[in-house]
Amino acid sequence: MRGGPRIPLPRSSVEDTGLPVPDAPAAGQAPPAGPGPLVLDHRVLRSLLGAWALSACSAAEALAVEEHLGECGPCAQEALRLRDAVTLLHAEESLDLDPGLRTRVLASCLGRRPPRIPVPEWALPYDAESARLDALLRDIGGPEWHAPVRLRWFEQDSPVSRKTTVAGIIAHLLAVDGLVAIALGLDDPLGPEEAGPRHPTRRTEAYWRASRLPPTRAVRGPWRDQTHEIVRTVSFAGDGSGRLPVPYGTEQTPPGEGAGQKIELPLRDAMVDRAFECWIHAGDIARAVDYPYDPPAPRHLHRMIDLAARMLPATLADRRRSGLAAPSRDLVAAGAPGRSLRLEIEGEGGGEWFIALDSPGARASAEREVAHVALDGVEFCRLAAGHVSPAEAAAGRGGDREAVRDVLFAAASLSRL
Repeated sequence: MRGGPRIPLPRSSVEDTGLPVPDAPAAGQAPPAGPGPLVLDHRVLRSLLGAWALSACSAAEALAVEEHLGECGPCAQEALRLRDAVTLLHAEESLDLDPGLRTRVLASCLGRRPPRIPVPEWALPYDAESARLDALLRDIGGPEWHAPVRLRWFEQDSPVSRKTTVAGIIAHLLAVDGLVAIALGLDDPLGPEEAGPRHPTRRTEAYWRASRLPPTRAVRGPWRDQTHEIVRTVSFAGDGSGRLPVPYGTEQTPPGEGAGQKIELPLRDAMVDRAFECWIHAGDIARAVDYPYDPPAPRHLHRMIDLAARMLPATLADRRRSGLAAPSRDLVAAGAPGRSLRLEIEGEGGGEWFIALDSPGARASAEREVAHVALDGVEFCRLAAGHVSPAEAAAGRGGDREAVRDVLFAAASLSRL
């Protein structure tokens, strides 16, 4: 029966053997006799339909099946059904590359052949997050560099925001990363006349003011070059350079309250801080241009959470001096166990941290736990970045309510422009 449906031929129907093509026979000469076609009965041919649909038949079997499909209507219908079913075995995949692909490829390569000059463990989050952000920027079109982005943080327990653009964010990262560059002896992106450590907010404002026109996509090149130079320099300096101090200028205080406290982080913590801000602002950019963006690798996220948790006792003390936190209830000698809050971070990159409540010199301990807060890791980072308020944070809370409130607001006060 020739009236059956037409069947698309599988790939095996035309087979490239890789062998040289024989010369065509001369005119009037009969072609060389090849092996005859397989002669199979209907039962065998029907049993081969599944293999044929998967392109798993030999060339001779495929030819026999296809000859049969042109004559047998029921087999032709079954072949179409099987061919449609095969297409369902291959799920559709997104054309966007997995943001973690670069990290996995590098990890595989380095696992087989370690680098002659490795990147210090504490610098890996910055290396990874700056590379992920650069990959996002590479896919952004010209007009999207001017897409509006609202930066958010907390000051004096109140939400603050500032409108800028995608290019303005990269200029901000370039200016603040310059603090690490200065500590490493590299050039300050603000120029020699602006050289020297200063508060991140003042550096950003100075960089924005110095531009005659708003930042454009041209800022990507200097930012990327600086990230590469920072990673290269700390790699050559080695792990011991992690103790190098990185001044963050002087803490801003309200008028009439005297000089602010000098802020300083060791290089190993400053690099994690820069990785954290790189990821947070990459998320701001991704939302502005409607692009998916995943959290950092769990081990990198853990370092960011750990840095924020370690900064909380000193932040609590600063807030207490400014009247923003409750007064100490039980001061103890330095190193002695003091009242503590247990911070439980759930999800990948999480863990448990005990936060000293009354004095940064006290030893946080489980035996003196008076409060408990449970948060998802990404939610805690959003709180520390000022992207969610302490009242809105999805947190489980228990124990001393005053201690819980003070710690959540202290986490939000870690944020800045």
